Amino acid sequence: MWKYIRQYLLFAILAGLFMIGEVTMDLIQPGIMSQIVDDGVLGLNNGGIGDLNLIWKLGLQMIVLVLFGGLCGSLNNVFVHMSGQNIGNEMRKDCFHQIMTFSFPQLDQFGTGSLVTRVTNDITQVQNFVSQFVRGMIRTSLLMFGSMYCMFRLNRDFGLVVLCAFPLIVGCLVFCMAKANPLFSKLQAQLDSINEIMQEDVSGIRMIKACVREVYEKVRFGKANDELIKTQLRVLVIFAFMNPIINALMYIVVGIILLVGSFEVRGGGATPGNIMAAITYTTQLLNGILMLVLLFQNISRGIASWKRVKEILHSEPELKDGTFDGETEQQGKIEFRDVSFAYPGSNQIVLDHINLTVHPGETLAIMGTTGCGKTSLVHLIPRFYDATEGTVLVDGIDVRNYRQKALREKISIVLQKSELFSTTIHENITWGAPDASTGKIKSAAVTAQADDFISSTPDGYDTAVAERGMSLSGGQKQRLSIARAILKPAEILIFDDSTSALDLKTEANLYAALQESNPQSTKIIIAQRIASVRRADRIVVLENGRIAACGSHEELMRSCSAYQDIYQSQIGEGDEKHAYA
Repeated sequence: MWKYIRQYLLFAILAGLFMIGEVTMDLIQPGIMSQIVDDGVLGLNNGGIGDLNLIWKLGLQMIVLVLFGGLCGSLNNVFVHMSGQNIGNEMRKDCFHQIMTFSFPQLDQFGTGSLVTRVTNDITQVQNFVSQFVRGMIRTSLLMFGSMYCMFRLNRDFGLVVLCAFPLIVGCLVFCMAKANPLFSKLQAQLDSINEIMQEDVSGIRMIKACVREVYEKVRFGKANDELIKTQLRVLVIFAFMNPIINALMYIVVGIILLVGSFEVRGGGATPGNIMAAITYTTQLLNGILMLVLLFQNISRGIASWKRVKEILHSEPELKDGTFDGETEQQGKIEFRDVSFAYPGSNQIVLDHINLTVHPGETLAIMGTTGCGKTSLVHLIPRFYDATEGTVLVDGIDVRNYRQKALREKISIVLQKSELFSTTIHENITWGAPDASTGKIKSAAVTAQADDFISSTPDGYDTAVAERGMSLSGGQKQRLSIARAILKPAEILIFDDSTSALDLKTEANLYAALQESNPQSTKIIIAQRIASVRRADRIVVLENGRIAACGSHEELMRSCSAYQDIYQSQIGEGDEKHAYA
């Protein structure tokens, strides 16, 4: 944490100095009050005659000290917040930057809900920890030890009374903190669960309503929330018992001081002003201890949260960057050399010894049953994952040797699930090419068959898109995603089953326009429909992670029984001419 604290250490030091000033003013005042009572009111050193001038003089001193202490306290708060908020700001930005470098397995390992909790709630707890430590630790330490010192200076017996009670108070504090500390990590983990349920249910609200599962989700959320409240109550109950016990001990101390003081006043060893000052110091000591309770609570929770934040900050990206970011002689060539792949943490082979070359400018289609490895294969090209065995090359260079930014600038991909952002249609299309001209944006939308529906909206390309594209149909979302991919200047275009929501005519128009506008780009099309792939230069049929066949539509119709079966099930013998239309 020092990495963040040292950037704003000056603010923390200034906060500490002003806190010393505030506490010093608090510690001076009981001594002045004692002098006002003994000399100004009772006149113990003046034959029992009070001194009004002394009362005015010391009273004005106290007012000045109070005002100065208040100023110090206010400045302390300013610099505490400046240090705490800035530290949290830097930490939150670093966490988000680190999350952006995570591979897909790392994101799955943490979970979206947990990452949201860590970047928001946990960092807020760390901010509070830093602020409380800077402010609370100095104030608490000075109040406790300063009050003890002043008590001994005031009267040795009063100091001994407080000193005898001190181990009991500290023991109670340590016992309660030992009980509460393990609960803080559990509390944050339960908060993760609530965030995960919230995210799932808000994202899938349409499916929940369609399946009439509202009651089930209410019960599921209620159980998670009940567990959180149960843990929270256990923490609160521990501190609910601790505070009265410490209060009781301190009031017993006050009672003993009054008892000892009454005897000493009779014997001339103390004055009424001394007793009043002793009680004030005891009260300050009590306040210091109660602040210590709150301080340790915040520190314990802050440390638990810091451990969770640190897991993000100290996580090394699984995919290490290469060094190559230069130009290549070839443009758009892809090679799979004896590639095998299994997802991290799984022993199940998804791709088994794949050998395949895609030539520059070629259109390659990939077909196969669900789960045969089509998406896994294309995800190896932009290096979303690394091959378990073998090598994937783009333009003759191993993808692991590329800088990831340089590699992914060569590739434009449309995923199975259309990802749109809560901004305008214009900004969604230009996501991969923010400096694109208006003409190029419109041209990309025309190619993607999206311009007609965009132009029909009241605001056109400035139309706002709802969160996750909820304001658009499935086909509209897919066409915007395709327009974004086409606009990005890339030599490789990958369509991962990204036209499934389009009718056959719109899809055919799309591919025809794409071939006309981007003839030089290498295109890989994953699809489930024969009509979507039959015009490709070559079609790869995957079965159980292996290449069962590869060739043109006509070649596969003659030689591949699996492809023939797909064709018969979708088109039929008598509809071939209609499918080409």
